[in-house]
Amino acid sequence: MDVPTVSIDEIPEDAHLVDVREDDEWAAGHAERAQHLPVTELAERYGELPAEEQLYVICRSGGRSARAVAWLNQSGYTAVNVAGGMGEWQARGLPLVGDSDDPHVI
Repeated sequence: MDVPTVSIDEIPEDAHLVDVREDDEWAAGHAERAQHLPVTELAERYGELPAEEQLYVICRSGGRSARAVAWLNQSGYTAVNVAGGMGEWQARGLPLVGDSDDPHVI
């Protein structure tokens, strides 16, 4: 599968970041500015995404987000996969938020 891919360093500050991980993964830790849309719900909920913006799609390591990007691009959106996913995000020490006061881990 050949999908457009960017590194975490290439994500603009004002980018629309879409996290396609499942609810439990999202709750454990995510980028504060991300929109949560689990890949398992993408076909039903993709209309919640802004059609006029480029979407930066992220998951844990890049596999699910690559599939989501391929589907979104075939559906008329402009989307790119974030290489390395949230694992890379955490490894770089980028900020995470979560649904508890526990340390946020990916």
